[in-house]
Amino acid sequence: MNISYYDFKNLPDQQSQCNMVMTNGRVMNERTVNTLKYVLYEISCFTVEIVYNTFTNKIEGMTVFQNKAAYAV
Repeated sequence: MNISYYDFKNLPDQQSQCNMVMTNGRVMNERTVNTLKYVLYEISCFTVEIVYNTFTNKIEGMTVFQNKAAYAV
């Protein structure tokens, strides 16, 4: 699925964004620090980092990064 950074940021809520990433994203990297697991996904032309709390099995946060290199001339 191809979705723009803008359309992704305008999804109705964080749960919709997380579902999109987990369904269509490609895991690029992951690391665990104590009870937090940081997973970096690539989706379309941007990346998303989701932070999972492995102790509570909940999402602690999400950061969306616009890949500037995709627009370089």
